[in-house]
Amino acid sequence: MNTMIIRKSVLGIAGLAFAGGVFAGPVTEAHAAPAADVKTVAVMAAEKSAVDKGKLIPHGVQGAQSRIDLSDEQVGNVKAIIAATKKAGMDERAAVVSIATALQESKLENLGHLGERNDHDSQGLFQQRPSSGWGTVEQITDPEYSTLAFLKGLKQVDGWQDMPLTKAAQTVQVSAYPDHYAQWEQQAADLVAEHWNS
Repeated sequence: MNTMIIRKSVLGIAGLAFAGGVFAGPVTEAHAAPAADVKTVAVMAAEKSAVDKGKLIPHGVQGAQSRIDLSDEQVGNVKAIIAATKKAGMDERAAVVSIATALQESKLENLGHLGERNDHDSQGLFQQRPSSGWGTVEQITDPEYSTLAFLKGLKQVDGWQDMPLTKAAQTVQVSAYPDHYAQWEQQAADLVAEHWNS
């Protein structure tokens, strides 16, 4: 008989504990954000960081596209070009034109004087020449300075936003190979999409 009373008491206490847990819920649950709110925040963050890809290549790419793997140094130069583009108050398209130009001119490597392999006295990411008024060697081998110098030239090109990339770049650079800039447009756009908001 005593065993029966003890069993009923233990079961009664267990039942109360279970019922209390079901109705009250875990204490930490009251402080947790609902799952739907967490998803909403994640979607909003993704939308904020997304770049309008229509701005990056508004005219479509021209011709076959080239692509190279980038070292950490080259990615650092991409980020420097993007930062300078923002500093100049220009948009993502200007960054695409700048990065494509630097891909063609130096493969995004901040080149010093290359001796006999050099095109005259061209140096830096954009292969700018001190003798042509781009700045001193120290200036044109500074990624921010050289990008701002390139963008200053780009701003002076009437309607550059409505031009194919290769024409806009060539108008600033005056290259012996004006059509070569076009091959880097897709990779430049991909890099801007990846790093514009990073």
